[in-house]
Amino acid sequence: MPEFKLPAIGEGVVEGEIVRWLKKPGERVAANEPLVEVMTDKATVEIPSPQDAVIESITCDEGAIAAVGSVIAIFGVGVGVGVGVGGVAAAAAPAPAAAPGNGAPAKVLATPAARALARESGIDLAVVPGDRGRITKAHVEQARTAYSGPSPSRVPTETALPAVSGTLSTPPAERPSHKSTEIPRVSEPARPARPLRSGEPAADEYLPFRGMRRKIAEGLSRSYNTAVHYTYVEQVDVSKLVAVREQAKRAAAAEGVQLSYLPFIVKAVIRGLRKFPIVNAELDEAAARIVLKGRYSIGIATATEQGLLVPVIHDADRMSLLDVATEITRVSEAARIGKATREELTGSTFTISSLGSIGGVLATPILNYPEVGILGVHAIRRVPVVDENDNIVIGYMMNLSVTLDHRVVDGFEGANFLQEVRRHLEDPTLLLLSGI
Repeated sequence: MPEFKLPAIGEGVVEGEIVRWLKKPGERVAANEPLVEVMTDKATVEIPSPQDAVIESITCDEGAIAAVGSVIAIFGVGVGVGVGVGGVAAAAAPAPAAAPGNGAPAKVLATPAARALARESGIDLAVVPGDRGRITKAHVEQARTAYSGPSPSRVPTETALPAVSGTLSTPPAERPSHKSTEIPRVSEPARPARPLRSGEPAADEYLPFRGMRRKIAEGLSRSYNTAVHYTYVEQVDVSKLVAVREQAKRAAAAEGVQLSYLPFIVKAVIRGLRKFPIVNAELDEAAARIVLKGRYSIGIATATEQGLLVPVIHDADRMSLLDVATEITRVSEAARIGKATREELTGSTFTISSLGSIGGVLATPILNYPEVGILGVHAIRRVPVVDENDNIVIGYMMNLSVTLDHRVVDGFEGANFLQEVRRHLEDPTLLLLSGI
């Protein structure tokens, strides 16, 4: 029988995890129709069928790790001729991707969060337009708005998911106040409410530990068990930054750019990394050397329905402030909807993570290994401060925490790095002088 082998997914990729089969044995698949979702590194890709065929059997179950070139499915005999991708016979004649031959409607492909929200909202997923045949929570939210219009009584619950770097973070967006760093939240995937019962307790719920969640766990374990973590915290008076950003965001809006505080923080971090290059480094234990990175590519931890990803702003030092803001929006959105490429999710030299609107006083983020530093950004709050004339005035304060690998970065260097970041955020004119 024709074999369907896992094709090469990307340069240097030797294996992938089978996240989800989009077809079952006995079902027909059309040429170029998505057949299976495979995860490699932190990117999930859909592998299409190279031909029209009927699925005879699946030889690699969901959650299993398959090597590139290994057989993961068998196509039925006599469905086509010739050789296709991965050694599979090419179809002789196209056949529609239909439901099983019992007359039942085709299964709607939707994420668990999308299904839960659809049930809650009373929306039939069959009428919701998706993307490449798959429906996400965002598609359901759009359909709900289209059917009923915006409802002030239905405000999504906002929460954060654990990142590969062990932090809480969100993609960028505008907020109406200064209670946070204006980095947006991704709504928690909706789940059915558990009914209260008297007497007998509710049954346990079991969630599969695979895909993105397993990748996150592997990254956390490797980082925690390899690097020697320590965290340094500082308060930052961002009163001047608040005023500068308030003026700048109007000019940015005229250019079609949504300007949060995060681009300013990225630029301040780059100034700190330039002055203390040991923080923009990697420990190569095999070669017994520390590699000081010559580029400044900043990872932005971003909450998604699949888990926390870290899309990368490559060569952020070569971009203007508005370019950084635009790129943050682009790659964060790509990660959120599951379309970020492998290149957009790898290659960072330092990571920034923000607790966003939920604020918090302090967090100790886990390193995005093999990086040696990660910055935790906390809420901007209005508080009484003492000015240079010893007067008590209302100002804006924010806590920053930096976690570092003590094998590479000493406490003195780490503290001075964060002080350099603080200096540029407390006096944004320094950023202007350095060419933001």
